[in-house]
Amino acid sequence: MIYDWLHSMTGSAIAAAIIQSLLPLFIFILPFALFAVLLERKVSGHMQDRLGPMRVGYHGIFQTIADIIKLIQKEDIVATENDRRFFDLSPILVFAGSYAAFAAIPFSGAFIGSNIDLGIVYIIAVTGLVVAGILMGGWASNNKYSLLGAMRAAAQIISYEIPTLLIVVTVIMITGTMNLFTISEWQTQYFWNWLILGGPVFGTAKLLLIPLMIISFLIIFLSTLAEVNRTPFDIPEAESELVSGYHTEYSGMKFAMFFLAEYANMFAVSAVVATLFFGGFQSPVGYLGNTFGAKWLIPIEQFFWFTSKGLFFVFVQMWLRWTLPRFRVDQLMAFCWKYLIPFAFVILILVGLITVLI
Repeated sequence: MIYDWLHSMTGSAIAAAIIQSLLPLFIFILPFALFAVLLERKVSGHMQDRLGPMRVGYHGIFQTIADIIKLIQKEDIVATENDRRFFDLSPILVFAGSYAAFAAIPFSGAFIGSNIDLGIVYIIAVTGLVVAGILMGGWASNNKYSLLGAMRAAAQIISYEIPTLLIVVTVIMITGTMNLFTISEWQTQYFWNWLILGGPVFGTAKLLLIPLMIISFLIIFLSTLAEVNRTPFDIPEAESELVSGYHTEYSGMKFAMFFLAEYANMFAVSAVVATLFFGGFQSPVGYLGNTFGAKWLIPIEQFFWFTSKGLFFVFVQMWLRWTLPRFRVDQLMAFCWKYLIPFAFVILILVGLITVLI
């Protein structure tokens, strides 16, 4: 694990822990956010028959860097009637909840922040801080648009966590573990061992599990899409109704922290879906490191496959934004409580019967 290597290099457990905790932010999250914002602009541009950013750098590749420099220099505006303490704390809490989720995500066999047995449950629990941060920001803004957006976000996120948890429990019943690293290892070797195709089981059980796992994947993908407030579930930020929702009153780097948390969440939920159903960091076709006897190459290949799967689902989220219209509030809640939760509950029971009887 990366911690052991850092410990041997620094000779200090505290230094190794601090460096390990900062690696995801500087090595992955910040570069990913810069790339993802540009990607979203380019994807949306080409889907609307335009080019997107083109002026700053070749084909606009430095546009997001220019944007972050602009945000750093912007004035930090706090209205007189804002609750200053909670107003300032909200973006920190939202980002902390998003960032903490990366501690249990296995990027490869060698790099995982914390290989804890409660991995998937920890991620779902710690991202609950985001709800508290959003509510705090909406209330402290003393703005009706912000408060309404925050209440929408809280109701939406809490509701869609239910089908997410039901599918997670279904996966735990099949794999026998909550550790994301172990779940990835369980789907090893080749793509037909991925859980989306029934996992590394054979016979009747595999044939029965395949359709249930495909439906389970669709349910958890849609639920996580709602939890990160992406279209068609973006009613907390509905600009046609709420100006900008819960972060209407924020400017400068505080707004940037909300923005960074949103893109960090996009990859986090994509990574969870990829780990649960698509083998995590496992290659679909084997490893070049095994072929050429270069074991050091395997963790690099695993990191490549993991990020590729995660980025693919991030791209799908961007794709859906420019494909589907936004739900109304009543449609969004009905979709969760009338369709996703009952389907997820039925799948949980059926998978339980299959694992016990077959």
